[in-house]
Amino acid sequence: MSDTPPTAPVHADSASRRALIVVLDGVGCGAAPDTEAYGDTGSDTLGNIARQVGGLALPNLQRLGLGNATEVEGVPPVVHPVGAYGVMLPRSAGKDSTTGHWEIAGLHLEAPFPTYPQGFPPAVIDAFAQATGRPVIANRVASGTAVIAEYAEEQQRTGAWIVYTSADSVFQIAAHEEWIPLDELYRACEVARRQLVAPHDVSRVIARPFVGAPGAWRRTANRRDYSIQPPGITLLDVLEAAGVPRAGVGKVDDLFAGRGIRSTHTTDNVEGLEAIRNWLETAPRGFCFANLVDFDQQFGHRNDVPGFRGALEAFDQALPSLLASLREDDLLFITADHGNDPTTASTDHARERVPLLVAGARVRGGSLGGRDTFSDLGATVADWFGEAWRGRGTSFLSDLLHA
Repeated sequence: MSDTPPTAPVHADSASRRALIVVLDGVGCGAAPDTEAYGDTGSDTLGNIARQVGGLALPNLQRLGLGNATEVEGVPPVVHPVGAYGVMLPRSAGKDSTTGHWEIAGLHLEAPFPTYPQGFPPAVIDAFAQATGRPVIANRVASGTAVIAEYAEEQQRTGAWIVYTSADSVFQIAAHEEWIPLDELYRACEVARRQLVAPHDVSRVIARPFVGAPGAWRRTANRRDYSIQPPGITLLDVLEAAGVPRAGVGKVDDLFAGRGIRSTHTTDNVEGLEAIRNWLETAPRGFCFANLVDFDQQFGHRNDVPGFRGALEAFDQALPSLLASLREDDLLFITADHGNDPTTASTDHARERVPLLVAGARVRGGSLGGRDTFSDLGATVADWFGEAWRGRGTSFLSDLLHA
């Protein structure tokens, strides 16, 4: 990264400018002011993983300033970080991916999405079964892999949907791809999405297809998320109105109900990183919003500390290739949407602050401090493209660039 001052003012012609947000799904970094109120006391995804494994090897994130932003064993602070660093506090109600991504994009919720620790009410289930023509089994809080293991054979006998939820606001539908066609599963999710309105306006309806046989069930990569529409303006709306090209990687378009963005859907972090590299190598200008889901989906929810560690270190090893693809007018932001601490008894999301790292030729290394909301990131991206900001948050662009 260069220490050369920018050749144009902050709000100069943005025709060649690009910005990339990479969300490390579930990679929180410690308590927020209201963590206790969410039942997540003690959660510190990055810090606790590092302590449990005797330190993490993340030299490239370290050079950007990760150890300066938050305490991570094995990742000490550096004297001269090449990136800007800080942490961001969650302010929107809730702790799921939709809430976190919406807050990054400038939209806050005053109340969290509804959750169903006792399963969904009979009226909700009955309406769904009648509209889709299949009965429903399970209807309880469960791990996806566990609920499939328990109910798959019953689904084969009866043709029923396996419906389950979690501590998050989700209506999940599991179906074996050989017994219930994918198209039918997706149509059923669309039915559920239309039916689940207030007061049962869950954040996401999720298609959870699987294959296999008893003792060897396996969820496939054909998952789809059907989010509720954002109830207000987001960064994506602002950029769309301004004619700034927008691309997504992973489930981002699902989280915004497809409004203002289309994504390259990926099966894992490896594919996600490849899609990010492809955007960096080919996009002439614009904005990319990427989600790398393995940290959360594969390891956080399964309390798999070694797997989470491996995913963090694999991302760190891939980071130089992303940095090498940055152009003079690029900003790369690395952050998260919530925590998912695999060292705690819980297998669900945690209310945590998140790291904020920024790289680019124009970025001056140094502290961005503790940002009062994730929305400061969305405000900064809008500012980078010279657009007036109408969402929550305050731009830190002037603190980010060389004078």
